[in-house]
This record gives sequence, C-alpha cells and structure tokens, in this order.
Amino acid sequence: MAAMVAEQRELGRLSALAVYRRIAGAGRMERRRRGAPLPASRKRAKARLRRGRAGGGGSEPEAPPPAAPPSRVELPVEAPGEAPVEASVDPRPEATAAGPDAKPRGGPKAMPGGPRPTGEDSGGVSGLLRRLARLEDSRQRAAELFRWLLAPVAPAEFLRRHWERAPLLLRRGDPGYYAGLFSTAEFDAALRGGEVHFGTHLDVTSYAEGVRETHNPSGRALPAVVWDFYQNGCSLRLLCPQAFSPTVWHFLSILQEQFGSMAGANTYLTPPGTQGFAPHYDDIEAFVLQLEGKKHWRVYRPRTDAEVLPQFSSANLTQAELGEPVLETVLEAGDLLYFPRGFIHQGDCLPDAHSLHITVSSYQRNSWGDFLEKLLPAALQMALEEDVEYRRGLPMDYLQYMGVANSDIVDARRTAFVEKVQSLIKKLVDYVPIDAAVDQRAKSFLHDCLPPVLTQSEKAQSIYGFPARWQDGGPCNVDILITKDTEVRLLCHGIVRLCNEEAGVMLYYTTENSRVYHKEEPKFLELDPEYTDSIEFLLSSYPNHVSVANLPCETLEEKISLATLLFEKGILTTKKPLAKI
Repeated sequence: MAAMVAEQRELGRLSALAVYRRIAGAGRMERRRRGAPLPASRKRAKARLRRGRAGGGGSEPEAPPPAAPPSRVELPVEAPGEAPVEASVDPRPEATAAGPDAKPRGGPKAMPGGPRPTGEDSGGVSGLLRRLARLEDSRQRAAELFRWLLAPVAPAEFLRRHWERAPLLLRRGDPGYYAGLFSTAEFDAALRGGEVHFGTHLDVTSYAEGVRETHNPSGRALPAVVWDFYQNGCSLRLLCPQAFSPTVWHFLSILQEQFGSMAGANTYLTPPGTQGFAPHYDDIEAFVLQLEGKKHWRVYRPRTDAEVLPQFSSANLTQAELGEPVLETVLEAGDLLYFPRGFIHQGDCLPDAHSLHITVSSYQRNSWGDFLEKLLPAALQMALEEDVEYRRGLPMDYLQYMGVANSDIVDARRTAFVEKVQSLIKKLVDYVPIDAAVDQRAKSFLHDCLPPVLTQSEKAQSIYGFPARWQDGGPCNVDILITKDTEVRLLCHGIVRLCNEEAGVMLYYTTENSRVYHKEEPKFLELDPEYTDSIEFLLSSYPNHVSVANLPCETLEEKISLATLLFEKGILTTKKPLAKI
C-alpha cells in the first residue's frame, strides 16, 4: 500500500506527457501520419423522407507547409516537367539558403503583390463574411471567397500555373488578414466546452530525433491535461474545427461550392522550438493559413512520377529520404501557402514564437481515376445486360495459352484472345452512363458537405426562422401557409441533387447534414417522377424567385404540396417571410 501511495505521489509530480508514457508504453504511441477528418392536414407531394445508407468517405490530412515575403507573392519552383514560372525580381537582399526567410531554391523571385484590400475586405474574415452575405447567389459567394483566399493572385492565374502543379506562397505583411477565423482563445474555449475528446477531435503529437509519436490518452480532452502536454513540447491538432467554430463552419460551407469537393480543415498549435509531425506528403490540395505566430517550413518535390498527385498520403518519411527542399521559408500571420498533393513538407517552430495555423483541404479522391472507378463498373453492367457478346463464354482452352507463364509464346490463339478483349473494351464506351456516374459522385459529395450557414434574411425566409412555438398553453404559428402566389427559390445552388436510381428518383440534400464529417447518413427525399421537372425548374431559375403557380406540376394542389415539403426540409426559402415573428 505504501508503495502505491509513493507511486501516486511520484506521478503527481510528472507532466501529462510523462504520465502517458509511463502508463501507455511505447506500444501505444502510434506512429500516426495523419488524422481522420475526423461523417399535415393537407396532402403531401407523394414524396417521403427516407434514411439512406452512409456513403464512403475519406479522411483529412495532417501537417502543412511553407510561405513567402511581406506584401509580395512568391511563385516557387515549377511543377515537374514544366518551364520555370516567370516573375519580377524581389528587391530585398537574398536570404541564406538555410535561413528561415530563404526563398525557393531554383525558383523565381517574388513578384509585387496587388493593392491591399480596402473597406470590409480589410476587416479580416468577419468583415468578408458580412460582405459575402449580401450576395444573392451562393456561387458568387464561393467565387469571391476563393478570390479573397488567393489575393493578390487572380484565381485564373492560380488555376493555370499552380493548381495540381506547383506550390504558391503569399506573404501579405498583414497579420490581421485572417482575423476572426480561429484563434488560440477559441481553441481554449472549445476545450472548456467539454466536447473535445482525444483521438476523435484532438491529437497530441511530437516529432523529435526522427521519431513521430502520438500521445493521445483516452476520454475527454480537459484543458489542464491538454495545456500540460503543450507546455511539455507537444503539438495539438484539432480535427474538424468546424464542429467547434461557427466561423470556420461558415468559411468552409461557402468554399466547398467553389471546389465541388469536400472542403475540410484541421488546426495545428505548436509550441516554440518544436516540431509535431514527420516529413510526409498528403492526398489533398492544401491551403495553409497562418493565423498566429510563425513557422519555418520546408517543401520538397515529389520524388518519383508515382508520387505526383497520389491517391493516398505517405507514411512518415525520414530526413535521409528527402533530398534538397525546393522551398524553405518562414510563414507569418496573414500569410498563405498552397501546395498540391504529393509535395513533401515539414514545419517546425522557431524558438521565439508559437504557431497556430489552419490547413484547408480539398480534392481528396476527386480525380479522373476516381470517377472512372464509378463509371466503368456501371458501363460493364449495362453492357452485360444489353449485349450478348459480353455474356458469351471464354474459350475452353484459354488457360493453356494465356497468363504470365505463356506471355512469351507466339500463338495465334493468344493474338485472337487479346484482340477480343481489346474489342470488348472499345465497345464498352458505348455503354458508359457518364451523367449517371456524375450524379453518383455528386451524391457522395453532398454527403460530405457541411450544412449551409444561413444569413439573417435567409433564416427569416426559411423554416429555420418560422415562428412556431408553445404559447398560452398550446402551439401557435404552426401552419405553413404557402399559396400559388408565394415566391420561392432554393436556399443555395449546391444543396440538392436529383439522382435516378434503381429504387426510384431521389433528391439528395445537405440542409440536415452535421458539422461533423459523416455523423449523419445521407439525407434524401424519394420523389414521384412527375416532380423532377419542378426540381429542375427550381435549379435553373436560381437565384431568382419563382411563384409556386409556375412550378410545372399537373395540379395546383401538387405544386403547393411540393413547395411545402421542400420548405419544411429547409431546401426552399420564400421571397418574403411567411409569418411575422
């Protein structure tokens, strides 16, 4: 008993990191390379809500990368196989190659940035979101946010010269550029909210002497424990900050429409003089936004053709595997670094400052190859159903002359077999259901999506602002009085997708998604086919309002019934509030 008390007293004097190491042992210190993003009295419109099965999903990436000089754009080295990017010369003296402000090796100099944002653009993220809220079209909001993210580089220039090709660094010299997006104070508030759990929402990591470790205890991430880990040199990675920050949620929910692919995020808080992650590459397009402090970054080219735009992230790499960086610099508050999937990167804190950054990611498993994985099996299934040539049996003796062991044999039967396979593959093009496969990709994307964030006017004109309540002993303001003269439109352009499936016509939507990735199953309405024209009419009319009477349904009752159903699911808003609050 005395020994146990002595042991407890000894543990009381140890840090959380030391306690974890003693209890967990080396076997439980996972070498994790990245974290999972870590998914009425009136007649109805013959449409009903159903719970669909959860679709597949990916995971979110890990550590982020480098940056560039004050009030300038630095266009680093060209992508593999491309000519160097031309740029004007940075008038500053050249920094030393190994120094924190060194420029990309072999890359062009900095080019002068465009004019600084003015007005609400200069009010950080909060001012930006206020301005975006005044735009009626959600597609315009997304495009404007993307432009702001890349400023002063034009989006068209970025897509032409950098997207999936080469890193882009922006040093703005404006520490307040991202003001209001996320902060250490919000990190602390999330911990104090009591809903952050180790492993699920928060990773505690370290990288020292070539060893990458994850030190996650089990259970709730209490502030005293988390900050003790940090004080002892551990980095803190908050997974899906959009679940805890309304501003990050708002930011990503707009941006996802620009990409047409899930926009996720992790935040990284690193103590001075430490590094939290081993060198690695990711399977996402990454935008690193430096929020506080500063961080020293090194970025390296893909080492082989197989690592260019990879499908999956790498394991942790050693320093000996890296070669020379193509970029080495220090990212400061307000700066941005973009790098494509496959570019190896590592970041460490300088001794004099902590670092807080957010990595915004997209385009995980969103390639032509991923699309063909959906398309080709569907095409083959259709060919099997419609063409007897695909159903004919293989030659009885094909095993005797086909296969690797027979690949060097000259045999007319081999030639005929190969030609038959090639012929069937060519014919397969006639059966590819391209649009249906796109709809299935869109269905998966809608399951990945964050739910939309409503402006004040959108809330007042939607079911979310409807004044139904309990009052004076009973419910009041319950009736949703949509008439033929009510003017309606979709809440956002990208919140619904019609899919013709074997089970029927499904309308998938995002308004009931969770802020936590795939926490909810896909949400959809099953519609009778006669309502598809009305859904298409609403999509093509957006962002304009249309009267319910103009919906192309057969009867007025069906028009009102469909509009009411879509309003109740948060899919439609009205031009004027249906009831005064």
